[in-house]
Amino acid sequence: MNVYLVCETDTRTGDGGVSHGDEPLTYFGTGDVAGGTMSAPRVLVVGETTFPFHDIEEKRAQFEAALAEFDVTVTTDRSAVADLGPGDVLVDYVTDSSADDYPTLVADHVADGGGYVGVHCAADLTSTAAADPDELIDSLDEPIPTLRERLGGHFVNHPEQAEYGVDVVAQHPVTDGVEEFRVYDEPYQVAVDDNVEVLARMDHDDLDDYPVVWTAPSDVGRIAYVSLGHTDEALEDERFRRLLQNGVRWASESA
Repeated sequence: MNVYLVCETDTRTGDGGVSHGDEPLTYFGTGDVAGGTMSAPRVLVVGETTFPFHDIEEKRAQFEAALAEFDVTVTTDRSAVADLGPGDVLVDYVTDSSADDYPTLVADHVADGGGYVGVHCAADLTSTAAADPDELIDSLDEPIPTLRERLGGHFVNHPEQAEYGVDVVAQHPVTDGVEEFRVYDEPYQVAVDDNVEVLARMDHDDLDDYPVVWTAPSDVGRIAYVSLGHTDEALEDERFRRLLQNGVRWASESA
């Protein structure tokens, strides 16, 4: 299986300004393809460096380790989504999804039979890069409709980082081999549609049992989401990595 990791070049200077790289950053790696004789799906992991709290360059090593069994490529070119085909998987770690025709690229990928796995900030469908160079972040009034419709849910808010439980509530290929566990992470309060299949829920002392893992209905490409993945502790947790690996395999199959 080939894996492509995409991240946006956008670094903020010390005086609050923004410096954009001239060219996308691309990192290449190699790995064994299971089976050897079948045409393996490609997996494109998309991230950005727009916001320091979700900087893919700070988390790239964790993603590469989590996906070490696959053939991994890291790039900053979001347009690479257009090169994916049916059965290929997009793993989304983008906060500002409004830029570079990204919603259309994602929607077209799923419509063409491609798989989608959202991780953590992929459900934040209102945050955007601030137009004012003295500010870091702006917010849309409503979630991006194209992505909200496909994901079946969206991020609403979060309290401070904490240790909390993750309870697996449904048997599914995405949760295969994962039992309830505790993790230190940024707990996401989310709103989801009634027709999503919730696979795991939050067990937090001060919050409701918000969904942590779910799949969204789709007649074309398969769609899954995992709200974990803000802290290094979460990204390095073997249970999170199992969910991510399972999600990639499941999403690569036909809906």
